[in-house]
Amino acid sequence: MRPVAWMAAASVTSWLGATAVVDRRTSIEILCGMGGPLVAVSGTWFLVEWTYRRNPQGLTPLMAAAFVAKMVFFAAYVAVMLRLLELRPAPFMVSFTAYFIALYLMEALYLRRLFSGRV
Repeated sequence: MRPVAWMAAASVTSWLGATAVVDRRTSIEILCGMGGPLVAVSGTWFLVEWTYRRNPQGLTPLMAAAFVAKMVFFAAYVAVMLRLLELRPAPFMVSFTAYFIALYLMEALYLRRLFSGRV
């Protein structure tokens, strides 16, 4: 649970920092770009940590299934944001990409800690 709190805190803090220098519309697009990756990483982390503590051998099948589910989720998420909410592609995609990379890097580092027994 603590890693999810840190990832959320880092995301919200960076978004608040961005709101200080951009207009309201761009701020909302940055927030929407952050939302999908944060939800996906948080959900994955809860499942990974729970599975690893109860059945470490079940982690690989879980991660494979999560990969496929996240591909579908991200495709639908981006489509909804760009088509239905009609967000501008540039600010949304820059934000989405930056948060995607940063959050998955954080998750990878937390996974390393989990596997070493330090989380």
